[in-house]
Amino acid sequence: MRPDFSPPPKLSPGDRVAVVSPAYAAPADFPAVHEQAMRRMREIFGLEPVEYPTTRRHSSAEARAQDVMAAYADPDIRAVFATIGGDDQITVLRHLDPGPFRADPKPFFGYSDNTNLLNWLWTHGVAAYHGMSTMVQLGRGGGVQQATVDSLRAALFTGGELELPPVETFSDEEVSWGEPNTLTEAPVPYASPGRVWHQADRVISAPTWGGNLEILHWTLAADRWVRPVEDYAGCVLLLETSEEMPSDVEVFQMLRNFGERGLLEQFPAIVVGTAKGTVFTSPRPMAERVRYREDQRAAVLRAVESYHPGAMVVFGVDFGHTNPQWVVPYGGRLTVDGPAQRIIAHF
Repeated sequence: MRPDFSPPPKLSPGDRVAVVSPAYAAPADFPAVHEQAMRRMREIFGLEPVEYPTTRRHSSAEARAQDVMAAYADPDIRAVFATIGGDDQITVLRHLDPGPFRADPKPFFGYSDNTNLLNWLWTHGVAAYHGMSTMVQLGRGGGVQQATVDSLRAALFTGGELELPPVETFSDEEVSWGEPNTLTEAPVPYASPGRVWHQADRVISAPTWGGNLEILHWTLAADRWVRPVEDYAGCVLLLETSEEMPSDVEVFQMLRNFGERGLLEQFPAIVVGTAKGTVFTSPRPMAERVRYREDQRAAVLRAVESYHPGAMVVFGVDFGHTNPQWVVPYGGRLTVDGPAQRIIAHF
């Protein structure tokens, strides 16, 4: 049976929160960005960040797991934030003991490679939040985006319902953390591609599951903490792709594998994040970014048509590898209102 989720408990200003690096220890390489993020954690949200031995140190998977467990075992720590993603968090999971997490299911925030930990928590009945890497969203040059502030406040403090409207402008560009202007400047935004709805003929309100598509595919390949497909029935599927920008062929093939497993047909609604169309190490012109997102949308719809033709799908939702970024419930409830073309997060 699907886990029975309760909303993570809310915090109060002044609470202590863990800042951990369960994947890549970016603060070790870019300490100025990390320090800016920690300062904003205090100034904007009134929280006191607590670092652990591996937060600023490249460490073994076992050591990183020990830090995450220590954060959950400490009753004075009231939330846990990942500094960033990476590419090997799947190796951390085998070292985790579910006991401390179930005993004190405090909220965890992360995305990208942290999809590994989000899914691990989900399988153990602990709800969390997809989004908010401290290095990216809090350390950002030019300040923290309002969508992040609003959704993070709802997740941390206020709870309730928050509509996640489309943004007018966004950016999929970056300023390299190695550049001197990284602490003060942000890429110039451009017009958002907007949302595209497919079969928007119903209202689905249900717990979420999913995250970064590439990481989910690794999880299935390694058969790590994957429940029987029926346990996902009725959930809202969250899907987004990373700065590695998998091709439309790869996106289709990964979702085809979901379908062959019987997984894709379990989700009555699929929410797809605005796809990142460029990366600073290999910039792409605007026309290529537009074409990339269109090709990815076609690939998703091709897989849906093959394995779950009745599903409602909405593309271009601002979560995951995009800026601004909404923080969304993971295991918590999301309402996807097709006729009204609205998305509401229940915090």
